[in-house]
Parts: sequence; structure tokens; C-alpha cells
Amino acid sequence: MEKLIYIIRHGETDLNRQGIMQGRGVDADLNERGRCQAEAFYNRYKDVAFDEVITSTLKRTHQTVSKFTEQGIPWVQYSGLDEIAWGKYEGKESSEELRADFKIMLEHWSSGNLSFKFEGAESPLELKERQLEVLETLIKNDQSERILICMHGRAMRIFLCLLLDKPLSMMNDFQHTNTSLYILRYDGKHFHMIDFNNTDHLIECEKD
Repeated sequence: MEKLIYIIRHGETDLNRQGIMQGRGVDADLNERGRCQAEAFYNRYKDVAFDEVITSTLKRTHQTVSKFTEQGIPWVQYSGLDEIAWGKYEGKESSEELRADFKIMLEHWSSGNLSFKFEGAESPLELKERQLEVLETLIKNDQSERILICMHGRAMRIFLCLLLDKPLSMMNDFQHTNTSLYILRYDGKHFHMIDFNNTDHLIECEKD
């Protein structure tokens, strides 16, 4: 069965704005700009006949798509779509040490060492295992032809690699900002990119 999958990152939180590491262990609310982004996305895509809304279990994704779920569109939460866990840096402000460690981590990941992680954190391979269950459900659900998914930045990069059958070492090819949109078509066997990091709906929120 063919499907159209709309995947967006959640709206901005104060921690995003402050550059604080915000992974699976931080359940922050959207800030004023994040609510504007969510509203702008809704206004642009409210006429799409979504059969299902899928989010992570974290409330910043729930708040981003609340206007869709309030319409009664079936809504499912998957912990497999929660953001990656950042371990010892979870909820920490940017610092020289954090930036240096983050650079080292990204070098490991881009070179294919996908088991590398911070102390107490998750690796890309561990996150991929969480996401595989969601992917299987997505493919097998023949009741939904148009699906809206709201998730998180790093998790979204890895999920897009999974959908498009790309190595996880290429995850940084998938740029994003808060509520940026990717659209993929599933032809019954493979996913194909239709739209890449679309932010056209955000113009009104970026005036300041």
C-alpha cells in the first residue's frame, strides 16, 4: 500500500534557544516561538487529510501537533521515537568540554563508529533498535495512507537514514530546524524523498 509520510521536528523550547542538551531525559514544553511554529505548521497543512498522527512520548512533540490531534485524528505515541539520550550531558549548558566531546562524538559517528556514545548515553545503533519497531508498524498499517510524524532532531536524522536505507554515518546529511518538514512516499517496498527540510511555513515566526 502506498503512503505519504510527513515527518517534522518539534517546535522550539527554551532549552533549544539556550543551546542546552535536550534528549530523551528532558521533557520540556514549547516556548512562545515553538507555539508559533506549531501554529504556522498547522495553518499550512491543516487541509491534508491525515489518517494518523504519530509522536514520541515527550510532550514537546504532543504540543507541536496538538491542533491535529484535537480534531480527533487517531494519535499513537511510540517511545521508539523519543530523542536520543545524551547521558552525562543531558540538560547541560554548552561548555568548552561539551563542545569538544560533541565534536569527537560526531567524528566517530561520521566515520562509522556508531556504537560510540557519552557516559550514560545512547548510541545511534541503540536508537536504531528502538526505531525498528516503529518502522515495522508503519509499513504494516494498511489503514493509514497519510501519516504525520512529530519527533526530535537527532532521532529524526537516524529515522530518515533507516527509512531511506542509508548508512547511519550519513545522518548529518539531513538538516533540520524546529518544525522543518520532510515528506516521503512509500511505494509498498521503498521510501522515496519528496520534500527535504521544508521551512516555508515558518516565515511569520522568524520576523523577530
